[in-house]
Amino acid sequence: MILKFLRLLKILRVLVKYGLDEIAISGFQKPGINRFLDTAIFWRDLSSPRGIRLRMALEELGPIFVKLGQVLSTRSDLIPADIVIELSKLQDRVPPFDSDLAVAQIERSLGAHPDQLFARFERVPVASASIAQVHFAALPDGTQVAVKVLRPGMKKLIDEDVALMNLAADWINRLWRDSKRLKMKEVVYEFDKYLHDELDLMREAANAAQLRRNFADSNLLMVPEMYWDYCSSDVITMERMHGIPVSHIDRLVEAGVDMKKLGSDGVEIFFTQVFRDGFFHADMHPGNILVSIDPATFGRYIALDFGIVGTLNDYDKDYLSQNFLAFFRRDYKRVAEAHIESGWAPKNTRVDELEAAVRACCEPIFDRPLKDISFGQILLRLFQTSRRFNVEVQPQLVLLQKTLLNIEGMGRVLDPELDLWKTAKPHLERWVSEQVGWRGLVERLKAEAPRYSHILPTLPRLAQQALIAISDRDPHANDLLRELAEEQRRTNRLLSFLVFFVGALVAGAVGFQAWLRWQGAI
Repeated sequence: MILKFLRLLKILRVLVKYGLDEIAISGFQKPGINRFLDTAIFWRDLSSPRGIRLRMALEELGPIFVKLGQVLSTRSDLIPADIVIELSKLQDRVPPFDSDLAVAQIERSLGAHPDQLFARFERVPVASASIAQVHFAALPDGTQVAVKVLRPGMKKLIDEDVALMNLAADWINRLWRDSKRLKMKEVVYEFDKYLHDELDLMREAANAAQLRRNFADSNLLMVPEMYWDYCSSDVITMERMHGIPVSHIDRLVEAGVDMKKLGSDGVEIFFTQVFRDGFFHADMHPGNILVSIDPATFGRYIALDFGIVGTLNDYDKDYLSQNFLAFFRRDYKRVAEAHIESGWAPKNTRVDELEAAVRACCEPIFDRPLKDISFGQILLRLFQTSRRFNVEVQPQLVLLQKTLLNIEGMGRVLDPELDLWKTAKPHLERWVSEQVGWRGLVERLKAEAPRYSHILPTLPRLAQQALIAISDRDPHANDLLRELAEEQRRTNRLLSFLVFFVGALVAGAVGFQAWLRWQGAI
């Protein structure tokens, strides 16, 4: 209890130090309170913008709060633009924990000491983050692997900090007049779920296996193989991947990598994950992406760290593809209509007003390379527009927005001349053709055929049972049931007549042809 109290005091001290109390105090109607606090706490420096001060406060509070800032940076539908831009700069980098703790964690999770499990285990980690760190090793057969070990005591630390965040959210709801729109309690709940999902490393391993299976026949993306005999909730072992970090442009150019193709391939990988698979890597910042320079796989992307993935159902994919294509064709009226039809915008929204607002956001970005535009800024303006029209931003698309910003950032570095729209349009049009055209119909029928083969023979019995059930509840339905039964008998007689009639015609035609051949033979 004392430790929790001391932690709370530290959080309050840091918040006051960076002047973050001003955000809450701004909810009061009396501006004199601000002047009083500024005078009383005269030693603090509030010359920096509020976004920078918030970022510095979260960095000082530690890795859990850094992750909270990273989550908040995706909520441009809720958070002001200046704060979102600063929070997006947060990096999840913390000192590694003691290697003896990593060894103990592996022994506890996998049932044996690393020296018994592996032919070689490097005690010095190669990477460290707030949730886990990575050690290189080799399996008994010589296979080179990377072992990811969960940081000890993380669940307890997360539970304690999240409890304090919930307390802070309650205070903000009481003090800040904009708190209802910001939904701070919902944000903390979402963050809590996100962190606990990351604590289960088996979930990350399963995500990697799914992504690897999706791109098994692709020459664009490589995903490490998971070695399940060496995996648990606290430790996972994967294939060691070799490549150059995508942010090291000079090394990539020196190795002879085609940077324009690399930028185009990144866009194709993103849209393939989203619209073909509905399953996408949602943490594609440069630290998680390598580029292979091995001759057999030269120029391919290598994905790492699969703790955060996004999923979309068929409705989401169809809705997004139609909206993206409407954007590409500059059909802003169709975009506005789609938002209203889907219920994302209120039914009483005027189409022409929403159309004009979307046009003002999107028209400036067309026919211009990435170096001349900021897709992130466009998204921020779109979310500001969405607030004005009370458009609900769907939770499943928040990760998609974050990933798209990552793609823009990488594209800007790899190929500043890349036209994101023109590169993506063919992939979208092909996907829509496959989903909406004849090929899409045939594929869906093939996929549903096993289900239909079971359902179709039972339809008459199910219809009869439904009618009998209706008749039991409604006495007047007996007359309808008798009429339907009589109609069915008439239909059966007609079908029988047609079958016999057609059969007779076929038999007559066959007999006539046989008689003609016999006459010719004579």
